[in-house]
Amino acid sequence: MKPYFIKDLKPDDAQRIEDRYLVRNADIRDGNNGKKHLYMTLGDASGDIQSVKWSLTPDELKAYAKIEPGMVISVVGRCKDYKGQNQLIIDAIKGRAQEGSYDRSDLFKAAPEEPQAMYDYIVGKINEFKDEDLKKLCLSFYEGEKDRLMYYPAAMSNHHAEYAGLLYHVKRMMMMGELACQVYTYLDKDLLLAGVALHDIEKLDELASDENGVVPEYTLKGKMLGHLVMGVEAIGERCIELGIDEEKCLLLQHMSLTHHYEPEFGSPKKPLFPEAEMLHYLDMVDAKMFDVEDALRFTKPGEFSERVYTLDNRKLYKRTF
Repeated sequence: MKPYFIKDLKPDDAQRIEDRYLVRNADIRDGNNGKKHLYMTLGDASGDIQSVKWSLTPDELKAYAKIEPGMVISVVGRCKDYKGQNQLIIDAIKGRAQEGSYDRSDLFKAAPEEPQAMYDYIVGKINEFKDEDLKKLCLSFYEGEKDRLMYYPAAMSNHHAEYAGLLYHVKRMMMMGELACQVYTYLDKDLLLAGVALHDIEKLDELASDENGVVPEYTLKGKMLGHLVMGVEAIGERCIELGIDEEKCLLLQHMSLTHHYEPEFGSPKKPLFPEAEMLHYLDMVDAKMFDVEDALRFTKPGEFSERVYTLDNRKLYKRTF
């Protein structure tokens, strides 16, 4: 068991922290004093913390330039408060932790359900579609990409940035989508759930994830186009291959393009039909509720969480009952 989970750290100059953490990103930068500093985001299964090693020596500069995302390193430092957020001030980096010297479940965040069970749920719902075109199209993606879906996250950071996070995101959206169709009976359930199944499918090619669900960077195509545009392209190509009805193809492409809703989040158009509108809300609600749950996971009852950047820097209260 790790002695110092990130969510348990409290600002304390006197407490010496020595533990192993996952490197999410690392960057050596120039400081105002002419020195070079190492900035990192370190993580474990409980969360992330911004970390810094000040004033690198020439030997440290050479050694730390080899630190890469995905590594597990052993660090010694102190937790301090920096503008209302915890920051780990690193005194020493003892090097890369050897495989087997740590419990992987302590370091790598993972969806709370087994990947195979989530995959079976999603594919089971797809197989219930009455629309054979939509069923054939969705199955072609899910059966063809099963291996990667078993571990792929839904993001580099923030919501569902965890092992099998993409399946977890899609599964919960499908569950909510079915309930939405019971209330708003004019919605086409097959079309809505097909949109759910495919709206983030190109995260598989946008994110350069390793098999632990850790994303050190975006792919070149991900940086240039993003998963919304990539989704439009992939759906269009697959529909041509499978002989899918042109209107259905266009509707699904539109759902991929518009599910972020606002131009600043990548959508050049807003939804123009009911199922596309609902897809956006399902996506937004699941993302926000994931961040709420994650922020409160290690917060004690009757206390507030740290500020949550994705929730407008709010501190969330955890009720006592």
